[in-house]
Amino acid sequence: MLAANDRVLVVEDVLTTGGSTRETMKVAKAAGGQVVGAASIVNRSGASPQFDVPFAALLDVPLPTYGPETCPLCAQGLPVVKPGSRQVTV
Repeated sequence: MLAANDRVLVVEDVLTTGGSTRETMKVAKAAGGQVVGAASIVNRSGASPQFDVPFAALLDVPLPTYGPETCPLCAQGLPVVKPGSRQVTV
């Protein structure tokens, strides 16, 4: 459990969508902490993520992302692996 005056900085290795960062921020707040910022080593989202706290990344790498209808690998019939820690083969 965190105390009400515990300040929390949420840091990810690679930020893709910001979903894991948001989940971690919710857990920290629910445990009583005060989230004061978010950061990542690499931001591969291609944008500046919108959090309700300041965000910083050491490296921005704008990698292209595709939906299934525009994915060049899908068009070739090749298997696609979703990036991130929750790896899923599509």
